[in-house]
Amino acid sequence: MFLVICGSRAGNPDRQGEAGAYELLLNPWARSAGLHTISTSMIRGVESMRLNVAGLVHIPKTQVLIGHTRYLVGTGINLNAVGFGQRLGQNGALGLSLMAMDFGDIPITTTDQPEGTGATFSPSFFHLGISYAHIFDNKVSVGFTFRTISESTADLSAQGVALDAGVQYVTGPQDNFKFGISLRNVGTPMRFGGEGLSFRATNPDGTINYDLSYNQRAATFELPSVLNIGASYDIHVNTRNRISILGNFTSNSFSQDALGAGVEYSFNDIFMLRGAYRYDLGSNQNGIINNVYSGLAAGVTLEVPFSEKNDTRFAIDYGYRATSTWNGTHNLTLRFTL
Repeated sequence: MFLVICGSRAGNPDRQGEAGAYELLLNPWARSAGLHTISTSMIRGVESMRLNVAGLVHIPKTQVLIGHTRYLVGTGINLNAVGFGQRLGQNGALGLSLMAMDFGDIPITTTDQPEGTGATFSPSFFHLGISYAHIFDNKVSVGFTFRTISESTADLSAQGVALDAGVQYVTGPQDNFKFGISLRNVGTPMRFGGEGLSFRATNPDGTINYDLSYNQRAATFELPSVLNIGASYDIHVNTRNRISILGNFTSNSFSQDALGAGVEYSFNDIFMLRGAYRYDLGSNQNGIINNVYSGLAAGVTLEVPFSEKNDTRFAIDYGYRATSTWNGTHNLTLRFTL
């Protein structure tokens, strides 16, 4: 008789790499990126549509975000995003978001010309999301996002739809304690199709020598669904200084689960400094690092009010995430709150 002892692993490493459309996990907004996208419980405004849409309802009236990200500096990949949120009545908010990836000009190579044909191509990846959030008794907020996904090149394309849902709960004498849960990227499988999957070959029976056109069928792939559970606590040192401590657990359907912790300091809601660390469970087994991010993230915000009620504000957010290869990811966001 043999006794086999197996160590348990978090997440689903056996399914790693089986999903597609992983750009759904990329974050184009600097404020939450500076906390390594672990602010599930405390995220607010338009950028919450990328992590926990329940936070969308926490806008005074209108909010517009413009974001640019240099993703993994050295790869030449950029993310561009625009978001809009509008308060509806006392308890609701509607949002619209668009994110597109810029891969630059990629040289076209063939087996006969491996150094390039002189022509280039650029894939087109973009997402369009429509969100709604509602708050109950100023304590519990819920939200939903319907997102369309498009990935294409000159002769191949794939389309899909995804649904995000989230909830946030606040309590305490000054709403100090916050708790949030979000489920993201639950949607239809996607499949590539188009002329790029066609090829010409000779007649298979061989009796007459002539060419035929054949169409290949690509396999379907699932979306990278993810569950986030987070909590945070605000320490109000005085009326001007706040320190927020937060933690987060991420369950990935197609990769390792992750734990994260962070802290944010705010001076009078004008200057904010934040940092976080995220660890993928099981990522360093046998000395092998499976994640491009090293775990460290940091960010800063400068927010300027333009009215005595502080309901009209302009902010610049910056976020940085360190990577084990390449030269990190830089996020910059302009935020207008009206």
